[in-house]
Amino acid sequence: MIYILTGDIRNGKTTALLEWVSGRTDVDGLLCPDGDNGKRYFLKIESKKEFELEVESESEKTISIGPFKFLKSAFEEANKYLLDSNERRDFKYLIIDELGKLELKNEGFHEATKKLIPNFMFDANKHLILVVRKSLLEAVINHYKIKVYKLLTKENLKNL
Repeated sequence: MIYILTGDIRNGKTTALLEWVSGRTDVDGLLCPDGDNGKRYFLKIESKKEFELEVESESEKTISIGPFKFLKSAFEEANKYLLDSNERRDFKYLIIDELGKLELKNEGFHEATKKLIPNFMFDANKHLILVVRKSLLEAVINHYKIKVYKLLTKENLKNL
């Protein structure tokens, strides 16, 4: 089953997920919280390991979207991690935080997302949770041809 956690920009979707995964052993994937320095990083849910995502300066090693500069290598590691996690399948929920403008341009999490969605769409025992801001929801659903899904908000996340 695919769940899409949606809401407005910067309204606490990642924070709600951080709280929801706390203490759970049946969840893997990646969250993208803000660090103490205000820059986003990736957090591997199962191991709680962090790796750098957002940087200050633009270079050939970065992808820019609006004012943000993200390391290409971080997305390479992120896609590999998600696909490796899917191979292990030792979880009930796999989270991708978040799909947005990069993925709509076939960048960011696109590689893993396009492979994972068909594996989860009709699986009643394993669940993929995609985080998508409300303004991009229809575009993401259409881009990945997601036919079967349930919408979540941060308020009803706890009901999973």
